Parts: sequence; C-alpha cells; structure tokens
Amino acid sequence: MKQHKKLLINLVFAAVILAAAAVLLLVRKANQTGAPLCAELIYGDSNTRLTFPLEKDADYDVDTGYLTVHIRIQDGAARFVDSPCPDHICESFGWLSEEDQTATCLPARAVLSIIPTP
Repeated sequence: MKQHKKLLINLVFAAVILAAAAVLLLVRKANQTGAPLCAELIYGDSNTRLTFPLEKDADYDVDTGYLTVHIRIQDGAARFVDSPCPDHICESFGWLSEEDQTATCLPARAVLSIIPTP
C-alpha cells in the first residue's frame, strides 16, 4: 500500500514537471518572431554589437579588447571556433541556429546570440 502511494506521488510529480515544460516551450515559441535570423556578437566593456548574416558562409575574427574570437557562419548557423581562451568552453556550445540560442566566451567578454534580423 505504501509503495502504491509513493508511485502515485511520483507519477503526479512527473506529470506536473512535464506540464510545466510544455507551458515554457509554448511561451518560448509564442515569443519568437518568425523573422529572418542573424548572429549577433556583443563584446568588450562597451558592449559593442556586430551582426552577421546567417545566409552567407564566412569566418570572422573579432578583437574584443581581451582576446580575438573566431566566429564561423555555416549552413545557417554560427559558433565560436579555434578559441584562444584557456578552457575552450565557448566552443562546446556548438552550432547556434535558432532564435534566442546563446554561447558565451567569458575570457574574451563576448556573447554570441541568434536574433531576428534588425
């Protein structure tokens, strides 16, 4: 009887978590614009902003004032590549291709995000 009650509680808990995840996913989808996307790099102490079109494959080297970050645009996605920082965590974010995806390189003080084209 006790195990049956625990199982029921676990099932209810799992259902609540799944429902919350579904609601968050719907809210996120509702906030997306559906506009063409580009990659935006915000860097340095002055929060300088650069945008890169996702339609054209290219490599960009940007001196952030701390390190030079290397951004690759390929097949409608962007990512940090060949990072000069000591831990290379920014490279592990992988390819960003959907609105609101973000990767950060803390040693370079740079944030790469996918945003609607301004």
